Amino acid sequence: MEFLDGGIAEALKESVERSDPQHAANSNDVTQGIHGHLHHFAPGHHSWLNKFVPQLQSLATKYHAGNYVAIRGTNERVFESMPIYARLGMHILFYGREQVKLLEGSKRIEQLLMEQSKREGQIYDSPESRNHIPSFIHTYNIETNELLYPPDSPAYKNFNDFFYRKLKPDARPVQNPHHEFCSAADCRLVVYPAVHDAQTFWIKGDEFTVPALLGLDRSDPLCQALEGGSLASFRLAPSDYHRFHSIADATVIGGPRDIPGQYYTVNPQAVNEKNLDVLSANKRSVLLLNHDATNKKIAFIAVGALLVGSIQWTVSAGSKVRRGDELGFFAYGGSTVVAILEPGMVEWDSDLVANSSPPKPGQLGIETMMKVGWSIGKVPDNKK
Repeated sequence: MEFLDGGIAEALKESVERSDPQHAANSNDVTQGIHGHLHHFAPGHHSWLNKFVPQLQSLATKYHAGNYVAIRGTNERVFESMPIYARLGMHILFYGREQVKLLEGSKRIEQLLMEQSKREGQIYDSPESRNHIPSFIHTYNIETNELLYPPDSPAYKNFNDFFYRKLKPDARPVQNPHHEFCSAADCRLVVYPAVHDAQTFWIKGDEFTVPALLGLDRSDPLCQALEGGSLASFRLAPSDYHRFHSIADATVIGGPRDIPGQYYTVNPQAVNEKNLDVLSANKRSVLLLNHDATNKKIAFIAVGALLVGSIQWTVSAGSKVRRGDELGFFAYGGSTVVAILEPGMVEWDSDLVANSSPPKPGQLGIETMMKVGWSIGKVPDNKK
């Protein structure tokens, strides 16, 4: 693991440090650090990165530097490139098959990812980091007209305040009143009628199970209630609005339960990896909801990832929430929300099921771009 311990590890640390506004090479340009993308690799633009990982371009080609996603309502597929930090995180996972096998027991790698995730949180909590807001908006084409507070508002005391920004009340209306379930986030979504389907077509980690994800024993009543249930996975990219919302009208049962874990990337290529279960390995927090219409349970799991600072909830035990109501938010970093519903509760929208299911055996499905409030499914007619 000499290469991993050297070049890639040092490149990740350097990319994090270059996101610090006080770094000499920063110049308040987010693409000079962790947010650089493949198309930013103009001659000399990331010469510092080539010093650490001269093979990065060839590695990016070999292990993919992004993912295709489906645009809802069209047949269009668009390619989203990975920012530098996600790409480096992927190479830490996949540079050499033996390293993949060694990863789960490697305290060195776990410590590296944890330290850099916490360091990024410190950088983006600093008052100076708010100077990155204009560059971040420009890099990711963020629609500022839907923000509750304008980009130059004193409400943003640091970059993280902008990262988990609030939107205007009418920015994410709940669609289709006849469908009882809506998207939890601005995200890339896959849905499966049964957890088994998700394990077959998307979540390939050989140790992934509902009890493992929930951090509970298989005999726990909640695990038994969710056995054979439906699953939705909402993946948030760094550019997304990072507050997450209720998928249904429900009541919060108890408080959130935090589960310690790692800081692996949750990019699809990591989730699709057979030798590593990133979703139940990562730090996460579980909130239990009771669905009003069916009186059944929904487990709502917020999963942290590489450079995610924290998971925060804005509801408490006994809270009544409607579809589209806010539940919480992620501090800096891409991340994922997983919802698991008891069997028979939901009939996912057919277009989402079609995208999530592979067209041919041995292939993978494709995520669908979504916004908070968009319809994702309904209660089956025979359950109403």
